[in-house]
Amino acid sequence: MNQATHTSGGEFAAESRARHTATGRIGKIRTLVELLGERARRQPDLRLYTYLNDGETEGANLTLGHLERRARAIGALLQSYGVGAERALLLYPAGLEFIPAFFGCLYGEVIAVPVPLPNMAQPHRTLPRLRAIIKDAAPRAVLTTRSIMAKLESLIAQAPELQAMRWLATDEVGIDAAEDWRDPEATGTTLALLQYTSGSTATPRGVMVSHGNLIENSARIDQAFEITAESVSVTWLPVFHDMGLNNGLIQPLYGGRSCVLMAPQAFLQRPGRWLEAVSRYRASISGGPNFAYDLCVRKIPAEQRAGLDLSAWTLAYSGAEPVRAETLKRFAAAFASSGFRARALYPCYGLAEATLMVTGGMVGEEPIVCAAGVAALERGRVVETPDDPGHVRVLVGCGHALADTEIVIVDPTTLSARASDQVGEIWVSAPSVAAGYWNRPEESALTFHARLAPSGAGPYLRTGDLGFLRDGELFVTGRLKDLIIIGGRNLYPHDIELTVEQSHPAVRPGCCVAFAAELADEERLIVAAEVERRYQPSQSGQERDVSGANSSGNHLDGRTPMDLGAVTRAIRRAVAEEHDVRVHAVVLLRAGAIAKTPSGKVQRRLCEARFRDGTLENLAATG
Repeated sequence: MNQATHTSGGEFAAESRARHTATGRIGKIRTLVELLGERARRQPDLRLYTYLNDGETEGANLTLGHLERRARAIGALLQSYGVGAERALLLYPAGLEFIPAFFGCLYGEVIAVPVPLPNMAQPHRTLPRLRAIIKDAAPRAVLTTRSIMAKLESLIAQAPELQAMRWLATDEVGIDAAEDWRDPEATGTTLALLQYTSGSTATPRGVMVSHGNLIENSARIDQAFEITAESVSVTWLPVFHDMGLNNGLIQPLYGGRSCVLMAPQAFLQRPGRWLEAVSRYRASISGGPNFAYDLCVRKIPAEQRAGLDLSAWTLAYSGAEPVRAETLKRFAAAFASSGFRARALYPCYGLAEATLMVTGGMVGEEPIVCAAGVAALERGRVVETPDDPGHVRVLVGCGHALADTEIVIVDPTTLSARASDQVGEIWVSAPSVAAGYWNRPEESALTFHARLAPSGAGPYLRTGDLGFLRDGELFVTGRLKDLIIIGGRNLYPHDIELTVEQSHPAVRPGCCVAFAAELADEERLIVAAEVERRYQPSQSGQERDVSGANSSGNHLDGRTPMDLGAVTRAIRRAVAEEHDVRVHAVVLLRAGAIAKTPSGKVQRRLCEARFRDGTLENLAATG
């Protein structure tokens, strides 16, 4: 890794443009090994990746030439271990060390398995997923850094499955080993990685992603985003997740352009760091899930917005979770004074099973919305009623299918295609659709090789997502497995969760779960919601004043006392008024109690299971 000089954003962009001179597009490439090798030959000094140590200060950087040599060195070492065509776990902290390790796996024809580091402070929350992945993938080796290896010594001693694997500290691999590398002669069908799904609705499954899948998806993103040699991107997304890996690492390599990275925690601790980096480096491409845009609106004060210049930001993608129209509107309004334009907002849709991106809009055009009647949606039909704001759900379009991609909306029961005004399961056919799930042939056949009835047309990928098409625009309405059916009505949990979030200031945004439970032979609605840390539960009937003192005038640890009964009543009332359904039980939880996937999605199934077995720790009796 090279240490970067501290350049200004303008100098950084100028350097990037200069190094792109006369490079042009690369011809037909089959694998990432070929891609990196050709890029390094043409542009060895291009600073491809720059890392911001604390989300603000430039740290290490990687040029194409140095990355390629390190990838060859790590690949050669893996070849000497005889683990070709086997799996290797990638356990890395935020930073650049993951990148040569990932490409080193590809150079050694080892299937990479990127996973998040276990949280040693809360091993009970992170170890089960890691162990499930190890059991499923059966990796032969673990690639990490020497410092992480030392930190995990106690964990390794307790876990036989970790002891059984060969551990390699890639930051100690000498660059001279590159001379021993032998080209594995991979093809487009060679597996590059197992991308484990987030596990929001099921046990994590390893999506088998080939070199060809990654190249095909990158080509379509490159076209859809209208990427040029001068494009610069900024990302804080975790590289073990499909969006962070593809948009943060592979896409810059494919386009031969620069990318600035920071740790996810740096963004979460202070969201302003993200937009400051976009401003400083004159980034044209950056994005994240819906919650990230909401967080910026809530946490970046007006005086900080005044110092930002977001005029170069032409594509602000939003994906990985439902895109909310109100979020887009608030963000555009909040940062208009910083030079941000609403037409830069770019909702898109994708999933790991299709490598990443499936649909996207037109660059430079404002997002398309549809004000659909709630009553009709509950019956699986789309009726636009913009003049009835009290009974509509404003849905955001996620764009059209990318090149060579086909989308069909299908009745999940009859497997027949549905009309354009009907909601159904989203089925996809595209060159970037993966081969299936690792070691799950039956599930792979059902998910990746679906065929339409009665024609038998296919195969298609069953996404498990619900939505509809209107004039070619895809609108996503929810997850099939999460759908709540009460009294013959289809209720979408994220709609109810949004209502719960807005029902009372004590409820934490993005930390609510709605699900159905069968009680007394009837489906009942259950809501679980975290309470903001700044509120302290009070005894029933205790008064609260605006100063934050209870009836005796005392402050409790500096927090605002709160009658949790009032929070419960506010939630019940809001859900009844907005959705005309009774909440059977409200479970109020301490902050951080709801489990989330590595990409930040709430784990509804796990929360539901904990409700059923009584392990949710209620802050108050809800009656």
